[in-house]
Amino acid sequence: MTEVLGRLSFTDDSSRDLELREYGLDPATDSTLLPNTAVMSALQNLVRLAAELCSAPFGVVNIISAEYQHQIGAWGVDPGVCSREDSMCAKVFLSRERTIVSDASKDPRFADNPFVTGDIGKVRFYASVPLQTESGFVPGTLCVFSNKTNELSPQQVGMLEVLAKQVVELLELQHRTVQLDRTYAELKESNAKLAGFAGRVSHDLRIPLTTILGYVELVEDDPDIGGHSVAAEYLNRIGASGRRMLGMLEDVLNYSRVGGGIQPTQLSLQDVAVDVIRDLGIENDGIVEVQDLRLSADEAQLRVLLQNLLSNAMNYRSQERELRIRISGVSNYQGATLFVADNGKGINPEDRAKVLEPLVRLRREGDGPGSGLGLATCSSIAKSHGGELSLTETPGGGTTVAISFPAGA
Repeated sequence: MTEVLGRLSFTDDSSRDLELREYGLDPATDSTLLPNTAVMSALQNLVRLAAELCSAPFGVVNIISAEYQHQIGAWGVDPGVCSREDSMCAKVFLSRERTIVSDASKDPRFADNPFVTGDIGKVRFYASVPLQTESGFVPGTLCVFSNKTNELSPQQVGMLEVLAKQVVELLELQHRTVQLDRTYAELKESNAKLAGFAGRVSHDLRIPLTTILGYVELVEDDPDIGGHSVAAEYLNRIGASGRRMLGMLEDVLNYSRVGGGIQPTQLSLQDVAVDVIRDLGIENDGIVEVQDLRLSADEAQLRVLLQNLLSNAMNYRSQERELRIRISGVSNYQGATLFVADNGKGINPEDRAKVLEPLVRLRREGDGPGSGLGLATCSSIAKSHGGELSLTETPGGGTTVAISFPAGA
């Protein structure tokens, strides 16, 4: 019995190979194409199920390139490669319809094929279903075959088509994985270029700024220019502007550096926080309460994160109460979540997503200086560890920042 539905349609071979590469199946050589390990294992199970369902000893998933047929999943035979000219599936797969042949030696399309004549094999029963993606591309087939003649019931044919759809789902998963890997590689390269550019710009601008500020300090110490003169006022403004610019350069440099290669280690939250508190000069003020916690994170980035969050809490403190900051966290088998809670002005719910964007400031009355990169930098640090940052209100007023650090980051 022979069943062939539909008409043949053809595709440009070079376009076919480009499309296969998009699915992570590089047909540039005659070696066997290998998707990732998880896809391979699932393909093996589906091919086995298809073969046993059809009472056939052999089953394969064929990927057909411009020149070759690659078996990326096989049951009953070792996966291999043959020329497209020798392939049985290559003769019918572009029909986009199933092909079921009870005895291939009596079918004019396959009678002289080396897989039928005995040159390569002695296939008799042959059934294949094209693997058609949502875009209409057909990379190959799910095929079962036997050295003996066979017939399939309508139920078996239906289930074979269902299994072919499952194979397509796996190939689409492979496709999305390839796209994500490519995007990640491009993002990593972009981040590296950004960090290099920011480093050069920061270096080139910091040297003249530091020189200007040095001269400003020298002139300020000149007894002839002091007190409340107009010159002293101008020098004070120049110095303040220069220091703000230096601070912004450092913020831009920190922001450009995060998201690159991290080196997580087991850290004590208390040890890192105490160092940051000391650097900010608030270790003796009783402002910050720290709860210890073990977490896996990049030490340098965790330090930048805490420094930004504590600086924000100090800049946006409430005038109605003494500033208090609590650093705490929880951990379990999934990782750790760090909380930095202050009792400052707080952030309105409608502004919380906005302030995580780079260079966004709320500019409220009484707010301290800032570049609008602090929370954006902290959010990037969380993402570089595979986690996320969220903002909520502290009970009684203020802002609580939650940062997750997944296990194995």
